[in-house]
Amino acid sequence: MGDGTLGEGISVAAPFIFSVVLAFHFFSWYLCRSIKKGSNSDEDAQIRGEIKQLLKQASSLSQPSTFAQAAKLRRLAASKEKELMRKQETVGQDIKDSLDSQQRLLLIIKAITYFILVCWFWRTPVTSVSRHLLQPFGKLLSWGTGSPLSDYVMVGIIPWLVLCTRVSKLVFRHLK
Repeated sequence: MGDGTLGEGISVAAPFIFSVVLAFHFFSWYLCRSIKKGSNSDEDAQIRGEIKQLLKQASSLSQPSTFAQAAKLRRLAASKEKELMRKQETVGQDIKDSLDSQQRLLLIIKAITYFILVCWFWRTPVTSVSRHLLQPFGKLLSWGTGSPLSDYVMVGIIPWLVLCTRVSKLVFRHLK
């Protein structure tokens, strides 16, 4: 029972490792998504609305006698657009710095977790798969697990981590 199995040799290591890898991809995806979503504030939306309103008013003033007033409204809208762009640049730089530091922290935690998993399951098979299902790749997938059983290929931790990473990337690519 202490070797990662439940009852009659049913291993929980493979689903556990897949869940860990999936969780890291989820946190990375969520982090990027929440920071990008936070960059559009209510104040930005209000300024955009004011710009649209000013341009709408300026376009309604098409008479020769109201040309000066329309030009003034267009200049005011242009200055508000510049103000909005400057604000977005500073906020964008802050968001980029925050995202970089948070992604760096997530990468460090991920590397430590993967190292712990590799050390924990180095000579222990993560799961076993029927030999005829993995015919040409059996030796590659059993790397680092020790001796194989007769009819089954023992999948090692490193090939399993690579496989789980690829599958979780595929899952999140389809979620987007």
